[in-house]
Amino acid sequence: MSRPRHPLGRLLSQLSDHRGTIILASICSVLNKIWDLAPPILIGLAVDVVAEREDSFLATYGFSDPWEQLQILAAITVAIWVLESLFQYLYGVLWRNLAQTAQHELRMDAYKHIQDLEMQWFSEQSTGGLMAILNDDVNQLERFLDHGANDLLHVGTTVIVVSGIMFSVAPEVAILAIIPVPIIVGGSFLYQRRIGVRYTEVRKEVAELNSILNNNLQGITTIKSFTAEEREAERVSEASESYRNANRSAIRLSASFVPLIRMAILFAFTANLLVGGKYALEGRIGLGEYSVIVFITQRLLWPLTRLGETFDLYQRALASTTRVLDLLDTEIGIVEGNQDLETINGKIQFRDIEFTYPGREDVLRGIDLDVPSGMTVGLVGATGSGKTTLVRLLLRFHDPIGGKVTLDGHDVRELTLNSLRGSISLVSQTTTLFPGSVRDNVLYGSPDASEEDMIDAASIAEAISFIDQLPDGWDTNIGEDGHRLSGGQRQRIAIARAVLKDAPILVLDEATSNVDNETEAALQRSIDRISRDRTTLIIAHRLSTVRNADFIAVMDEGKISERGSHDELVELGGLYSRLWDVQTGVSQ
Repeated sequence: MSRPRHPLGRLLSQLSDHRGTIILASICSVLNKIWDLAPPILIGLAVDVVAEREDSFLATYGFSDPWEQLQILAAITVAIWVLESLFQYLYGVLWRNLAQTAQHELRMDAYKHIQDLEMQWFSEQSTGGLMAILNDDVNQLERFLDHGANDLLHVGTTVIVVSGIMFSVAPEVAILAIIPVPIIVGGSFLYQRRIGVRYTEVRKEVAELNSILNNNLQGITTIKSFTAEEREAERVSEASESYRNANRSAIRLSASFVPLIRMAILFAFTANLLVGGKYALEGRIGLGEYSVIVFITQRLLWPLTRLGETFDLYQRALASTTRVLDLLDTEIGIVEGNQDLETINGKIQFRDIEFTYPGREDVLRGIDLDVPSGMTVGLVGATGSGKTTLVRLLLRFHDPIGGKVTLDGHDVRELTLNSLRGSISLVSQTTTLFPGSVRDNVLYGSPDASEEDMIDAASIAEAISFIDQLPDGWDTNIGEDGHRLSGGQRQRIAIARAVLKDAPILVLDEATSNVDNETEAALQRSIDRISRDRTTLIIAHRLSTVRNADFIAVMDEGKISERGSHDELVELGGLYSRLWDVQTGVSQ
């Protein structure tokens, strides 16, 4: 069965698990409005008692004493107000809790789905745009469920109940009151279609603004170093101005709605005032009935002025929900296999690999590479030669266009992602740490590791000395992305995290790029210990990092141009030898 394509249908489908809560909250909203509409009737009855006394409407039920009738009305009034308040409390709790729950679930569904999407998809997105969806757009749904849904139910209940009451009292007058309703409602639907387009543009502009703000906050160091504060402030101003202009367009249409409704209400109210008054003067209806007509007409028509605000919330919610649900509908490009490997030896093979990123020339062309189990292999070459891409194919961040990658003879596309990625410890050239303590970050890949194993991993990564000097040691909060640590300290934490994972395959992608020479030398001394009993891939620009590898593959323009040990490649006199001469100062 296909998923509903209309935004409202898609939203209701998303909320199908909460159908019971929606029904109960709706019943409470309707009952609250029914009791809320009772006071005009009570006023009419009270006027009838004072005017007609022993001949009043209540007297027909055996209560002939006017004072007794007023006491009965007072008791009924108390009961109605209590019931109205009770159901207002109940619908408030139910709608608000539903709004919070739906917001939480929709955000988590979207976030989990994003995590499952392939890396190529992320390269085509902006972080600010995704943040706008996960926060602003999801929050619009919460606002609608918190207020808008209840308002729509109140308006619908009011129209039905009041129409019934008025037709029972004076059908001719009721028609005059009802005439503007279909005009107002029909106009509201036309209005919401027009304003919906404007709110779609608003959501687009806020995503663009968030993207710029997010990028600038992350790159504040670069902005300051280039004294580009004014330039960036101007760029943010332009994006904010576009957002403001998009909102202005929606505001102009939204603001015009209520005044137009007021004109329709004015017609109905004055018509009922005059026609109902004429009927009362002629004796066709009583004074109490006339009072009911006057007061209840106002109760019928005045809430319609809120339709503009309600449809405003409704359209914002639909525009935002559409963006969230479109994200959830994004197909996952990496189809997970179903095979788990119980034992992993770590033998890796790349067979006739062809790969390119969309819109770019071929990155890898006919790559054949065998990495025997337990060996340390270096991958070197110029920037853009395809070294990191090869590792990304191993991790199935992407799938090759041609050829295949195998682990212990199994095509990685046949393996579950947990089995594949769980067997690999990665230290990438871009170090990512998380808010929290040093301990939290080292334990990130192995939360249940012992204190002893954690300290051993930090020792291998040459991190113990600086951790002990931090204000709170292992419990020091390192801030967002570890900004309270130096680049070298962050890299050593990342290495310790990978070592503690103790996976059979270790990938070091420029793992020593952010450390000083002394730390690099210390890490180089520990590489033998790190790589013991595991397959190790080392991607490096500094050739000294891979000097002791079992063999080295040299990549050039998407192909492997040379392979062999360090000494063999130096003797060969090719690209590797030239790079080595440059880095050791032999060649200038």
